[in-house]
Amino acid sequence: MTILGIESLVYCVDDLERCVDFFEDYGLKIYDRTSDMVRYRLPDTSNVILQRLSTHPIEGSEIVGIGVHETVWGVDCQADLDRLAARVAADREVRRDPDGTAHFIADGGIPMALRLWPTFRMPQTSVDPVNSPGNINRLNVHRKWIERAYPKRLGHVVFFVADTDGCAQFMRDRLDFRLTDTQRGFGSYLRADGASDHHNIFFYSSNLPFASVQGKTSFCHTNFAVTDLDEIMAGTLYMQRRGWAKSEWGLGRHRISSGLFNYIPCPAGGDAEYGADVDACDDNWVPRDFDAMFGFAQWMHDIPQFWYEGHDWSVGFAPGFVHDRGETKPRPYLVAEKQLESHPSEVPAGDEQVAAE
Repeated sequence: MTILGIESLVYCVDDLERCVDFFEDYGLKIYDRTSDMVRYRLPDTSNVILQRLSTHPIEGSEIVGIGVHETVWGVDCQADLDRLAARVAADREVRRDPDGTAHFIADGGIPMALRLWPTFRMPQTSVDPVNSPGNINRLNVHRKWIERAYPKRLGHVVFFVADTDGCAQFMRDRLDFRLTDTQRGFGSYLRADGASDHHNIFFYSSNLPFASVQGKTSFCHTNFAVTDLDEIMAGTLYMQRRGWAKSEWGLGRHRISSGLFNYIPCPAGGDAEYGADVDACDDNWVPRDFDAMFGFAQWMHDIPQFWYEGHDWSVGFAPGFVHDRGETKPRPYLVAEKQLESHPSEVPAGDEQVAAE
């Protein structure tokens, strides 16, 4: 494996203090702070960094507006980092920090970086057993009670881009990302090769009518992974009690990735998504190709108008990704051998040599 996941997300924001208040209520813990920067650290040792767009822009960024302006991928070892950085450097500048972090501008004008992540650790969580009719897994024991959400790690990041296919191809060719699924006309879902998340990045078409900036690159949302449905709703209710804007769609479950979600409008840009129960994938996963509306969601609490009429069940394997079935016809000499074994007297004259071979 090479890239383990998202090591850091750098937000460039307008109102730093308002963003600090938001993420405090959202459940993040401040790790470091200066007058112009705030760093949060999550249990997996990933980071969320807030800095002022007016004074600390990311050089070369083509991202319009506030939001995540640099995505830093955590790499398992120096050899892999150097190998990936060399690939990226084939046609663009790669700038190295003293600590070895390699910064570059990915396709779509999205700043990214590669950084060694020796402190990475996967948080250990425990979910309550689920009961259903005739299937009792929790007897004389109530579910745990929680008041707030505390995100455990960064699940994925999403950008609106004009060329979703081109951005996805860059991630696959240069950084060894795996395509997991596509949503026709909407975009491509990809995971890092060292991660089991369904996706760590999604490229969303900015040519769609609801894109934040038509035809250009902009930030959409970050997924913050929590334990389960209860933690999603505990966090959502706490944010509402604190006075933050409510989710447009409410609680829902994606069809692509199966993940539970609740998107909360974020003053740092886009949405902050509480997410849980996402599909886990490895290289045996075969990418699927979904109709846009069928792939949009399984269900959600507040149905958007464009989803009221339902959708056709339309999904197949992504072209070019179906596992090779190999040849289905038997080898002729094996057929001849079987014929000889079962009916030796019926082998035609002249075919003895074929059977022997």
